[in-house]
Amino acid sequence: MTTLRAPEANRSNALHAGAWWLWALGLAVAASRTTNMLVLGLIVGVAGYVVGARRTDAPWARSYGAFVKLGLFVVFLRVVFSVVLGSPIPGSHVLFTLPEVPLPSWAQGVRIGGRVTAEQVVFALYDGAKLATLLICVGAANALANPARLLKSLPGALYEAGVAVVVAMTFAPNMVADVLRLRTARRLRGRPTGGVRAVLRIGLPVLEGALERSVAVAASMDARGYGRTARVPAAVRRTTNVLTLGGLLGVCAGSYGLLAAEGAGYGLPLVVGGLTAAVAGLRLGGRRAARTRYRPDRWGPRAWLVAASGVAVAALMILANAYMYEALHPGVVPLVAPELPLWPAVSVLVGLLPAFVAPAPRAEEVSA
Repeated sequence: MTTLRAPEANRSNALHAGAWWLWALGLAVAASRTTNMLVLGLIVGVAGYVVGARRTDAPWARSYGAFVKLGLFVVFLRVVFSVVLGSPIPGSHVLFTLPEVPLPSWAQGVRIGGRVTAEQVVFALYDGAKLATLLICVGAANALANPARLLKSLPGALYEAGVAVVVAMTFAPNMVADVLRLRTARRLRGRPTGGVRAVLRIGLPVLEGALERSVAVAASMDARGYGRTARVPAAVRRTTNVLTLGGLLGVCAGSYGLLAAEGAGYGLPLVVGGLTAAVAGLRLGGRRAARTRYRPDRWGPRAWLVAASGVAVAALMILANAYMYEALHPGVVPLVAPELPLWPAVSVLVGLLPAFVAPAPRAEEVSA
């Protein structure tokens, strides 16, 4: 019987990378349904808490801080654009007035400079905070899900693309390590590490090492039979193409509906139908890949709990958006101070479940 106490993570019980992405996408969908700064801050806090509790010190796990900084930069940039380029939001609380640049008649509706109101700044702040929260949710998935294992779990139809991405992700850190090693060697010899000449002298050995690794990888892939495919009937190939393309188009249209203000009614059925068709197409397409998978990652009870917590947060926030729209979208004309609604806040807190059920990293692997 599986205990609810989170065990220490190892290779046999590691959480499926797809579960982390479903959890993070659930938080992102919830963030797209509100402009309330308090709710958005709660979503960021939930994502940050789970990342702090379950990430390791692997290189890919350190990306969360970069996404947080990128989110803050997006908020700043959105406010600056609103101040400089103006906003269609009417307002009566003028903060200051910038010199306005006269524009030709064909540029009507565009303004550079002019008066800046508190209403337009607050609206830009809300809009930027929503986008920043979406980026931070994606950053949480990047920090928790091992990208190599995620690509390894791709269906057989995407095997070639997954291998190409894995090889690229493996080569990039090696090239960065080569550059650091060569710069350190030049610095110890008293030679400059900046300038065009130094870059050329460092770049040539790095390029040579990359080519040698490429030849070695190509030889090993050829020895393992990479690129060999099984024969499938033409009707199966055509059915695969129709299902995959139609399913992906349905997912795109449904995702737009989920992210739009009033598209949840048709967005969710389109996403479900599109995913069903795409999965069926990928399974049919997987018949071409004659390969086996060594130690595949499995969906255990904990992976289901993590994925279900993200889906539950998204579903509850979509439902709350229908019944508590004013609380989740505080007005800016007139200015209204945002309040933290009870049930949406409780819905977001469901996203904390992975911090307690996902396998905990070993103490020496926890990032500081």
